[in-house]
Amino acid sequence: MIIALKPLKVLDVGTGFGKYGALCREYLDLWDGRQKYEFATQIDGVEVFKEYITPLHHFVYNNIYNDNIITVIRKLEMGYDLVLLLDVLEHFDKEEGRFLLDSLLSKNTGILISTPKHPSAQKDAFGNIYETHRSAWSKQELSKMANIFFISDNISFICYISKHADSIKRLKIRMNQLDVERQPFSLKKTKGFLASIPGVHKIYRSLRKEKHV
Repeated sequence: MIIALKPLKVLDVGTGFGKYGALCREYLDLWDGRQKYEFATQIDGVEVFKEYITPLHHFVYNNIYNDNIITVIRKLEMGYDLVLLLDVLEHFDKEEGRFLLDSLLSKNTGILISTPKHPSAQKDAFGNIYETHRSAWSKQELSKMANIFFISDNISFICYISKHADSIKRLKIRMNQLDVERQPFSLKKTKGFLASIPGVHKIYRSLRKEKHV
């Protein structure tokens, strides 16, 4: 989804140890085969727990805001193409969560959300009280916030949400294009495999005849 969106400015909320920032760097800046670490995409991060911030963060992110995202929203001039809220929303209660989503949607193009369908009864972790699970979100609750596009997952609700309907439309088109671009090799392999099975050509010709009839 991030590759399909092709954002030029990304805000990663709740960076943790920087996993998604590093993945964004790879797929948005280095995926074209360049041989130098030349970063064109602006990727900023918000991490409230100072102990999580390492030299990796300072390499991957243009800016790191060591503060609560609610505070950052009020201070920071927004305007990102994509905000990442990946395994973050469940750490806020519902009132704070709705405020967070409303505020981010009003100032940025769109938000990529992943939140567990059934959050565990998690308290603090790694000595970080902000790791506590405080809410569980339904598909219906998320759908009420703005235009939304879900992808299927057994464990989490994964969706892109935006106040701009055309942003959702472009994402769907681009994801379909990416699927098509990945198909030829797989189709060739499948056809080659089927062709090696005795009698397949005969069945195929028979089916084509029936279709034309």
